[in-house]
Amino acid sequence: MSQQPLPDERRPTNDGRRVAGRNRAALVTAAREIYAEHGLGAPLSAIARRAGVGQGVLYRHFPDRTAVATAVLDENVREIEQAAAAPDADIAGVLGVLTWHQTESAAFISVLHADGAAAGRSGIPEYAADLSRRVERALRAHLPDGHRLARARDDLMIAVAMVSGAVTGPTREQREHRALAAWRLLGVEVGPVRPFGG
Repeated sequence: MSQQPLPDERRPTNDGRRVAGRNRAALVTAAREIYAEHGLGAPLSAIARRAGVGQGVLYRHFPDRTAVATAVLDENVREIEQAAAAPDADIAGVLGVLTWHQTESAAFISVLHADGAAAGRSGIPEYAADLSRRVERALRAHLPDGHRLARARDDLMIAVAMVSGAVTGPTREQREHRALAAWRLLGVEVGPVRPFGG
């Protein structure tokens, strides 16, 4: 029995190979939306429906759940790395970009809880641990000596995980408010909460 799409979801269309690039982009966009709403455990069928393609198209571009998640979350991390590489970058500005991603995506928050040292032993996928390490490197590159997040080796990512845990609420504004309150309670200055370049 076929599953009927929800009213706000697009029906699959088959435009063939000539639109492969457009289909991949639509799948990444749909996955970002679905993961932001429901986390990494969301069904792949929901992603395909939201993108307006069949599941076969999804599997042609992404052989499994890990490939979809990696494609989506890699874009989040790349944006944080770009913010860290900007000529005028400082820790407050990079934390602002990180905080924007925290308020936008439940899936991204799960990556920030990945402990690179525990990958493979605790059930944390290796791709998530790698993405978490990349976020840590981007932040650490701008962490001045003596900064409160640099006092102990693990302080930085523990603080990031703590703020991620506070990012709750039905609206982005509420999640942002809670994230900024958590940073404030930790005594950490955060720049404007926005995507890189936004």
